[in-house]
Amino acid sequence: MSGRERILGRVRRALADVPRDDTPYERAVARDYLREHGERSTEETVELLAENLADYRAVVHRCADGELPELLARLMAERGSRSVLVPPGLPPHWLAAVDATRVPDRADGTPHDLDRVDSVITGCAVAIAETGTLVLDGGPDQGRRRITLIPDHHICVVRVPGQVVASVPLALERLDPARPLTWISGPSATSDIELDRVEGVHGPRTLEVVLAG
Repeated sequence: MSGRERILGRVRRALADVPRDDTPYERAVARDYLREHGERSTEETVELLAENLADYRAVVHRCADGELPELLARLMAERGSRSVLVPPGLPPHWLAAVDATRVPDRADGTPHDLDRVDSVITGCAVAIAETGTLVLDGGPDQGRRRITLIPDHHICVVRVPGQVVASVPLALERLDPARPLTWISGPSATSDIELDRVEGVHGPRTLEVVLAG
């Protein structure tokens, strides 16, 4: 007997005396919680996102769509990045002014290959204002999950206001649960028993967010 069969057997025995209920999940689970906290204009929602991103120690930048290539080039130059990891569907004009070696997101790339990359630039699926969270779903402009977990510097572009929502329930409506979702609230960080904060343990040490639009 495999481990899987043993676990499923235990589950079946534990549920043996539970009455069968065919109520669809959508009706069995109450959905009467608040969908967002307070009423805000689009501008106020974007402001809240920027405030909460900064509170999580992300570095927030704003620009018009036409200014995005120059801004990305400046951020890369200021960090001294000589290589940038590029998802396959990243809009080419975003990198038009970037003077760095472009590293494609390849299936056969190793963790050591990714660790040698200076920066990674991605888009996102949705950004949540109330929690200061970016959600990536592996879309063409975001690439594989690992490319945002190993390089030390991540620049994430959020299209404003179209990709910004107020709350987690509103974000879930836009997301496909079958996709590989990565929820990012600030740079990677953890604290030891003495509460000393250490950044970059299980993700990028530096997260820069560009609100473009």
